[in-house]
Amino acid sequence: MAEDETGQEPTSPQDARLTSLEERLKRAEQVEVARKPVDSAKGIRSAGWMVAQNLIGMPAGGFLIGFLLDKLLGTAPWIALALMFVGFAGAVWDLMKKQGSDGPQGK
Repeated sequence: MAEDETGQEPTSPQDARLTSLEERLKRAEQVEVARKPVDSAKGIRSAGWMVAQNLIGMPAGGFLIGFLLDKLLGTAPWIALALMFVGFAGAVWDLMKKQGSDGPQGK
């Protein structure tokens, strides 16, 4: 019979050890799924952290960048305030986008 470059027959039957291993892996995966229930609270907590990070981080980042620009240009506090509000608007927009909301017209 023709052999491929590894020296094995290309149409060799599947090894019994490999079949046994696949069956044991499937059983172990089923046991693991049954043992570890889905934690729905974990998803809620991560969504809460995402909201907090966006609503605090983006305006704070905008304020920080604006503060540095104000110091550089001598226009305190106007750029800092403007970028803080832009950061807040960006955070709200990002959260709406992540939640799949289309706004008031989307139904």
